[in-house]
Amino acid sequence: MDSPSASQLKSSEDDADKVCNRSIVVPHRVVALANSFEKKDRSWYVKSQIPNDLSIQVDDITFQAHKFPLITKCGYISNTELQRSASGNGDHLKLENFPGGAETFETILKFCYGFPVDLNPLNVAALRCASEYLYMTEEFQDGNLISKTDGFITFVVLASWRDTLTVLRSCTSLSPWAENLQIVRRCCDLLAWKACNDSHDIPEDVENNERSLYNGIANLQLDHFMRVVTSVNARRGKPEVIGRLIMKHAENWLPLIDKDMEGIRGYGSGNNELQFSVERERTEGSTLGCQEQKRTIESLVSVLPTQPEAVVPCQFLLRLLKTAIVYSASPALISDLEKRVGMALEDANQQQQEQQQVQGKPGITKLLDNYLAEIAKDPYLPITKFQVLAETLPENAWKCHDGLYRAIDMFLKTHPSLSEHDRRRLCKTMNCEKLSLDACLHAAQNDRLPLRTIVQVLFSEQVKIRMMMMQDKQAAGTNEENPEGLEDKRTSRDSEIITLKGELENVKRKLAELQDNYNELHQVYEKLNSSKQKSTQNWGLRWEKIKKSLQIKREEDETRDKPQRRSSTGPRTSLRRRMSMS
Repeated sequence: MDSPSASQLKSSEDDADKVCNRSIVVPHRVVALANSFEKKDRSWYVKSQIPNDLSIQVDDITFQAHKFPLITKCGYISNTELQRSASGNGDHLKLENFPGGAETFETILKFCYGFPVDLNPLNVAALRCASEYLYMTEEFQDGNLISKTDGFITFVVLASWRDTLTVLRSCTSLSPWAENLQIVRRCCDLLAWKACNDSHDIPEDVENNERSLYNGIANLQLDHFMRVVTSVNARRGKPEVIGRLIMKHAENWLPLIDKDMEGIRGYGSGNNELQFSVERERTEGSTLGCQEQKRTIESLVSVLPTQPEAVVPCQFLLRLLKTAIVYSASPALISDLEKRVGMALEDANQQQQEQQQVQGKPGITKLLDNYLAEIAKDPYLPITKFQVLAETLPENAWKCHDGLYRAIDMFLKTHPSLSEHDRRRLCKTMNCEKLSLDACLHAAQNDRLPLRTIVQVLFSEQVKIRMMMMQDKQAAGTNEENPEGLEDKRTSRDSEIITLKGELENVKRKLAELQDNYNELHQVYEKLNSSKQKSTQNWGLRWEKIKKSLQIKREEDETRDKPQRRSSTGPRTSLRRRMSMS
């Protein structure tokens, strides 16, 4: 190899003097500073012919590197006064709160040494924040990491909503850097724009395709989800899109308040409202988790659309209301949810009155039956409030009272100390004629029902059996052409009638036993009552005798006193006569 000329030596000496001011040893020839990276225990080492002169600590990992490649690309390290390491071998620098942690700094270190770096949606947000932390601008080198990551986000990530979702999820641990660098805003705006301009079947896509855009949005962390929904609202997105996104997010992130809970406990009531609180077993829940769930509920309700076309079912609103009460949400939010539920019930009632119920779609009566059955489990619920709720809809709104009977039976089971009068008053809300035959069979053997209601149920059951027999006769008249099929139907119907008659006789027998027991109790009561009346009459006779004896004694005393009064007044009158004569 040719020896360097004098001018080259001189220039290299000048350059060395300049670099030595920064305590960096620069080779006179172009030498590869790093061959590879090697990890030992909790440290990374750059394998090179030149000894390492800089140790950088990120979290609990220490990187042994060289100053020169880092200072030429990182403005932060170039402008920071380095401290001598404890071992005396070079300088030491500790990077506090470094975005992305040690894994991201390893990638940046490779970039500074000239190794190829693979940018992808998983690491680009962390690299963009870390490059901003280290101030890796074009001022230090053309094509530095800030410009490379910015270009990748703009031209690659934002061109695909799937990559955008990936980047947005990775920003969760990069706050506040990702917010300040507008990465979160750009991703949320792109997702909102995509959701508003997609003309496909949005509601179905949310539920059926787990890899869809809308399901991906619903799976986002709460803060990012709220940013996307707010942006959709600002762009005047479809209300049904927002409604389905909120329901899907609640399904993914809110706990399911179901029948496994201990029950419902009333905690207060206003003049025109009824509030409930759900008792639940808090074995695994912590205060932090409860606060997070409370914040989720309040955030979702704040963006819940009010338009009728939002298609937010009343069942979901009731679930939100129950969950809000469990996690002690604000009274204003609970009141807002109660108003929304009331409006949904009113709309459903109007639709049912205006048109026939669509087949396969639950109506307002079924919804009210389920609600009554749910609140009937509350042992502190007064009978008056339950009866008011049961009488909310007119009687002609119900085609069948089986659901109402189930709710009443649940209320009687939860409140075993109700008086006979209260039981009768509660059962008056139910029409026994609208019970199915199965419900009649169950009610006839239900000891919790009052005796009068059981008699009405038995009468209704007999009427239904007679109607079935009449229908059989009519069917026999119309199906004379097919005697074999008619005979089979008649046989099955006869067997059912015989079974029902047997059960009816059994119920009548039990009813007779109950009536006998009632009569015996009534006779015992009458005997006790008559004995009490006799004792009071005897005491009255004795008192009358005492009064009469006292009166007779008083009269005798008065008769004895009269002669004495006459004898004492005699001399006085004779003396007066004498004086008058004189």
